[in-house]
Amino acid sequence: MAEEKESTSIPLSQGDNASRDDPEDPAKSPPSSPNSSTRRACCFVLQSWVSKKFMTGCVVLFPVAVTFFITWWFIQFVDGFFSPIYSRLGIDIFGLGFITSLAFVFLIGVFVSSWMGATVFWIGEWFIKRMPLVRHIYSASKQISAAISPDQNTTAFKEVAIIRHPRVGEYAFGFITSTVTLQKDNEDEELCSVFVPTNHLYIGDIFLVNSKDIIRPNLSIREGIEIIVSGGMTMPQLITPVERATRPNERISLNRIG
Repeated sequence: MAEEKESTSIPLSQGDNASRDDPEDPAKSPPSSPNSSTRRACCFVLQSWVSKKFMTGCVVLFPVAVTFFITWWFIQFVDGFFSPIYSRLGIDIFGLGFITSLAFVFLIGVFVSSWMGATVFWIGEWFIKRMPLVRHIYSASKQISAAISPDQNTTAFKEVAIIRHPRVGEYAFGFITSTVTLQKDNEDEELCSVFVPTNHLYIGDIFLVNSKDIIRPNLSIREGIEIIVSGGMTMPQLITPVERATRPNERISLNRIG
């Protein structure tokens, strides 16, 4: 019996010694030196600084890269209209087709502005509006192009408008498209049809707002479109109503939406 006790006690003592000598045990591992802690702190600071500067470079270069890519794609796209014609003539000059396309668009604008050009355009539009599927695409595209057209016709956006929506204390940007008179028993009320985009420019809501409740800022149609498309990032810090533009002491500031 004594021999069996001695044989069973030997592995237990060896196990205790092994647990004390285990270098992977965090409780028994020797304390780290000050040099290793300083080294880890320096590595962390350097990694954070590199990551921050790298993200700053990405933020700066991203809009530049996107602008360059879209511009380059647009030049190649427009240049492709007339460059095959020059290639057949043996003329291989990059950008010549792009310049020709711009000149062609300018001549089309001059031609359509005349009486004969307007008549030809009206006939072509009449045929397009008779096509089953093409007429819907053409109508939507025409409404968007008419909004930024320099010729203020009946279908273009008239003015940039700011209305109180959806609740008191909040405002929404929109465009005045037309005016309508609401007949009542007592008196007629003049209302403005305000288009408030909810998905860039081609989808939105129509509100009939009293003309007295509309704030008309000193913003052009193009500036209003830029504000909508950019998601409010081009919003000016100070907005002045048109009726108060001549009185600088009575300016109002509107908080950014969102």
